[in-house]
Amino acid sequence: RNIILNNPRKRNALSLSMLQSLREDLLHDVKSKDLRVIVISAEGPVFCSGHDLKELSSEDDVKYHSQVFEICAEVMTLIQKLPVPVIAKVNGLATAAGCQLVASCDIAVASDKSQFATPGVNIGLFCSTPAVALGRSLPRKVALEMLFTGEPLSAQEALMHGLVSKVVPEDKLEEETMKISHKICESSKSVLALGKATFYRQMTQDLDTAYKMTTQVMVDNLTLRDGQEGIEAFIQKRKPVWSH
Repeated sequence: RNIILNNPRKRNALSLSMLQSLREDLLHDVKSKDLRVIVISAEGPVFCSGHDLKELSSEDDVKYHSQVFEICAEVMTLIQKLPVPVIAKVNGLATAAGCQLVASCDIAVASDKSQFATPGVNIGLFCSTPAVALGRSLPRKVALEMLFTGEPLSAQEALMHGLVSKVVPEDKLEEETMKISHKICESSKSVLALGKATFYRQMTQDLDTAYKMTTQVMVDNLTLRDGQEGIEAFIQKRKPVWSH
């Protein structure tokens, strides 16, 4: 499924309505066997400029501000709770909560002209919520330099530090994203769902707990119909037929 941020005039800002639409699109028919991967991309030269600052001015009350940040956090964590991989396809600038969105996706493919920044400090609103995703994707000192200075990372720097998975020329962005998507679609949905959920769970655990938990998951994986089908197909030197 393709989700396209489509308000280029507003630099694809994550207004309350944009966040609500994004949540709806991410959750739509998520249990369907046919849904295997979600790609988030954007129209225009800016992938996403973060929160709509007009919504954060003092004219709106604290309750409204809370609602904006709460739904934003919900969308970012939802991405990692979905049973299918989510790919950010970035062509342009991703700043603040837009940078947070990229950091929150499972995979990010960027064109070489893309840039990533958390410039909130420059306008007196420190990027504390984007820092949650950033601090879990990047080395601490790189994240803090971005947060303290607001200076952007180039696509190559973002790749070097692990904020994105791949950087390609702009004219190869679609092709590379489709290549990864098609590869994902060759696997069993149920196996991938189990693997994704387990990955994020074990990342927050200490080593012994993580091994104990994943050992049990490997055993559970073998009880899945597709777990057995995959092993049998390998032994019989044939292509597996997944039930998902």
